[in-house]
Amino acid sequence: MGRNCVIFQQVTIGSNTLIDSSGLGAPMIGDNCYIGAGAKIIGKVTLGRNVRVGANAVVVRDVPDNSVVTAGEQRVITRDVPLNNRFYQKLKGQWRCFDDGKWCTVVNAHELELLDSKFSG
Repeated sequence: MGRNCVIFQQVTIGSNTLIDSSGLGAPMIGDNCYIGAGAKIIGKVTLGRNVRVGANAVVVRDVPDNSVVTAGEQRVITRDVPLNNRFYQKLKGQWRCFDDGKWCTVVNAHELELLDSKFSG
């Protein structure tokens, strides 16, 4: 499991112990991954850095860095830039994010502008 990963409820990160299976082994998850509710990551697969796994998606093949995996049949969308997979929260009127195992106050003006515009009202 990499650093700064966000994992939501009912996620399964499961090893495949079927001796005759081609996917025998356990998942490896890179840094800054965001794994949506109900997702399943099964067997010897590698999630690269900055990967987003959508809610209820099932991952059974490797996923490259900066990619998104959607639900249904696995479809991987690779991006040219790293994805920001931080978990944000507004507490007492101040935005913060979970980074490197601790809550940090958001001070970047661009991030604050995006957060306020998307979550106003």
